Amino acid sequence: MRLLLLTAVTMTAFAANSVLNRAGVAVAGMDPLDFGVVRLVSGALALAAIVIWQRRGFALGGLGRVTAVAGLLAYIFGFSVAYRGLDAGLGALLLFGVVQITMFGGALVAREQVPAARWIGAAVAMAGLVWLLWPSDEVSVPMGAALAMMVAGAGWGVYSLQGRFEGDATQATAMNFILAAPVALVAWLILGESGPMPTTGIALAVVSGVVTSGLGYALWYAVLPSLGATRAGVAQLSVPVIAMAGGMAFLAEPVTWRFVGAAVLVIVGVLISMRRA
Repeated sequence: MRLLLLTAVTMTAFAANSVLNRAGVAVAGMDPLDFGVVRLVSGALALAAIVIWQRRGFALGGLGRVTAVAGLLAYIFGFSVAYRGLDAGLGALLLFGVVQITMFGGALVAREQVPAARWIGAAVAMAGLVWLLWPSDEVSVPMGAALAMMVAGAGWGVYSLQGRFEGDATQATAMNFILAAPVALVAWLILGESGPMPTTGIALAVVSGVVTSGLGYALWYAVLPSLGATRAGVAQLSVPVIAMAGGMAFLAEPVTWRFVGAAVLVIVGVLISMRRA
């Protein structure tokens, strides 16, 4: 029960990231790349302060750290690029579909046991997500943006897979952010658009970076060793559902029967998958 509760809190933090991102970009008018960089840098500063305060020390972590940092950067920049040209629902389907493939693939490579119930739960939850997010109207699919979202999904899958091997979740997350932040800043200087950032957008990005990303990702790394790759993968299918519910609660987005039915399907699938083997 404790693991289920911590997983639910983590998924809520991920969903809050989505709501904050939509509010910062769509409502406050902040550029998606600017939002991602401010989010990453603010998270790095906050996590560094926590590590110093708790006297955990800063450990590079070898090849595993390189893998995690590369995955984190691929996710943040892939998502930022894709956000500019891809339908939101279709983008989420691509993102979470690739996350599933990456994490189930990682589990099979590592010879993790994947019981039949988990495959069934994943299929049920994914079907609910397709029902929820599939565009009702015909939309164009820019190949560049679609590829960027797939890179983001693979990056997040790799980042999550690496979390299974981390002994100190807070320190590992801090080092991932601290090492990724300078790379993100350089990329932002090269690719970013000049011009002032909206104050509201900056504030939302900082909250996202410090609370729902920094602390949320640390909690994610804390629960990953107990969840394993496949349960962790399926659990993330609940994030778009929670994010949409948050949009309905805080951004006045309408509640539909399609959402209710699809949300029930996703949650049932996740609960089936969360059962121990």
